[in-house]
Amino acid sequence: MVQYLQPRLDMTMSALADSTRRGVLEQLGRSDASITDLAERFNMTLTGMKKHVSVLEDVGLVTTEKVGRVRTCRIGTRRLEEVAAWIERYHQLWDARFTALDEVVEDLKRKEKINGSDNG
Repeated sequence: MVQYLQPRLDMTMSALADSTRRGVLEQLGRSDASITDLAERFNMTLTGMKKHVSVLEDVGLVTTEKVGRVRTCRIGTRRLEEVAAWIERYHQLWDARFTALDEVVEDLKRKEKINGSDNG
């Protein structure tokens, strides 16, 4: 039985599952932006964008600061090493499987070549 006790990873993956939130991270990677700017850029209501930003803020991928009536968003301090490590494990698994498949294919080609030369 596999134990999967990584709620932080789950929350981060869930936050990243939404294309708008990934777009917000990309935008904030280029420059800070207000929620109003982000809402306009993504053609959303302020309420909708606030919800997206809140999800990203909850997992530490975005921070916000309110000055007067403007809430400015910036990339958070939490990095994605945990997500990258999870993805890397599967990358290694698939790489090993494709390498093994390549070996089977090459072995079949060699056998086919040998059998083809025996019949010729």
